[in-house]
Amino acid sequence: MDIVKVFGSNLKKYRTASGLSQEAFADKCGMHRTYISAIECYRRSISLENIQRIADALGIETYKLFLEDRDK
Repeated sequence: MDIVKVFGSNLKKYRTASGLSQEAFADKCGMHRTYISAIECYRRSISLENIQRIADALGIETYKLFLEDRDK
């Protein structure tokens, strides 16, 4: 399991399910769009504080961002 890929994929899945663009989502959690893009493209690691901000902005429990999709 590559935790960076799992997190980035889950972020994109939940963000798009919410109907938010990267820019709108970045504004909602107080981050820059390019930072969100880098996470979703697996080019960026992320701090625990930012993980919590992302989960809060998505309205989900933090652990859900770390669950690997076994169907892939």
